[in-house]
Formats: sequence, C-alpha cells, structure tokens
Amino acid sequence: MNLPVDLPLNQPVAQDLTGRVALVTGANTGIGRITARELARRGAEVFLATRSLARTQPALDEIAQLTGRPGAHWLELDLADFASVRACAQRFLASGRPLHLLVNNAGLGGQRGLSRDGLELTFGVNHMGHFLLTQLLRERLVASAPARVVTVASRAHQWAPGLDWAELRRPTRSLTGIREYMVSKLANVLFSAELGRQLAGSGVSSYAVHPGVVDTEIWRQVPRLLRPLLKLRGLRDPEQGAQTTLYCALQAPQHETGCYYADSALKTPSKLAQDQRLAAELWRFSEQILS
Repeated sequence: MNLPVDLPLNQPVAQDLTGRVALVTGANTGIGRITARELARRGAEVFLATRSLARTQPALDEIAQLTGRPGAHWLELDLADFASVRACAQRFLASGRPLHLLVNNAGLGGQRGLSRDGLELTFGVNHMGHFLLTQLLRERLVASAPARVVTVASRAHQWAPGLDWAELRRPTRSLTGIREYMVSKLANVLFSAELGRQLAGSGVSSYAVHPGVVDTEIWRQVPRLLRPLLKLRGLRDPEQGAQTTLYCALQAPQHETGCYYADSALKTPSKLAQDQRLAAELWRFSEQILS
C-alpha cells in the first residue's frame, strides 16, 4: 500500500492529524525528514529531535513553507549520550504537550567505537538511546492514548547472531560495523515487541518497521569499497523508505501492537526476534545499564 507522500500542495492529504503531537528522532535527513514533513502536512505538531539545529533548520523551514504555519519545533538529542536523551525528554515534558506518536527513527550503521556511556556505539545509539527516550516519555504516551510508538528496525536483524551481553559493553569489534548494526536492529525488533506486550490495554501500540535498504546518511561511515554492495541490494530513496513508517504511524491496526512490518504489510521476523524470553532479558539488561 502506497501512502501519498508526495502530493501537490493544493491536494488534500489522507488523514487529518490536527491536534496531534509527534516526536521524530533523526528528522533532519532521510526517512525521518520525510516522516516529520508528512505528519506536519496532515496537521500534526511535530518535534524534530536531532543533534544539530543548523542541520535541522532546512527541514523546519520546509515544513513551515509546506504548511503555512509554525508547526514544527527542534529538540536537541544525541542518542549516544544518556544525559542528552534525558535533557531532550525533560524539555519535551516541560512543554506540557501530549504525545500521540513517537517515531524512533534515528540510527547509524558502519561506525565503530563506544557511546559516551561505555556501550558498543551502534547498539548504544540504535537501541539504548531510544530505549531510554521511550521510557522517559512512556507515561506521557499513556496519558495521551490512543498513541503509537514506531521503531525503525531493519531486515538486517535476521542475520544477527544473537545478543552477547558482554560484547555490548565493548568497542565495536568488526571492521565494517555491519555485524553490530545487525545486532542493534535485532534489539529494535525485540524492544518493540516487548513494549507492545507491556503496554497491552493501555491504548499505546508499538510497531517495528523495515524501511528497505534506503540511500540515506546512515551509511556514510561504511567503507567506500563496500558501498557498491549496498546499491546491488536495491537502495530505495527516502520517500520510498518512509512509506512503512507512515503506514504504521497512521493506519496499522492497533491490535497488531508489537508486530513487525515491511512494505506496509505485516511480516514475520526472525526466530530470535520472536523469542519472548530474549526480549525480556534485553529489557532487563537495558534497565540495568541505566541503573
């Protein structure tokens, strides 16, 4: 199912989100920027959570031009730094606004190192930063229900070897960082499923999505020699990549909370990603990190 993400400005959009509030991480480029733009075009008040105002200003300006109103705001957020995540959540909560949609979109791939809090960098950003942000905003989401959490995962989770708790506390070990990316995406799917179980009956639904292999800045640190391999896998542009995120944000059935989507349709994730005990272990591990 294709959503009308590129409609002419004088053509009505598919759904009126007036009065709804959304927060999108990594909304200055790629899928996140398209997602924020389309939510704003439908009337939502959108918070763009990114590391740099200078790099986000073009997205804010685009939204203002398309909507004719100041319907977007910037929040500083560095997912590799728990202190930054806490400050971001606090600034949003202090605004007093409800939160109807949280899109955990930001991520990185192909980078190596440690997060500021001593975790493998890709896991620290792609999973732990979003885990903490979601936990800090959880009560506001429940109070604002019906609400949704959409976490951008990847089909790459299918090739993750598992979760090595000790390795997640060490610097990136693979040369390309791709193995660690797969592990972080497995964590995204497990987290989304467990969140769906925990919030069952609250009016807050949770979805994990595979956007396709999208030509965005997430791959800017992948070694140049490997980039042609990504293109061979059929890179999508950001507009195409945002389709499934928007579908889950706007149209996916609420009773399918905790499920995994690709191509705007329900899909079956890997066996590891369906392991409820592993999901619960990941949740406990994540809470222990934060404590």
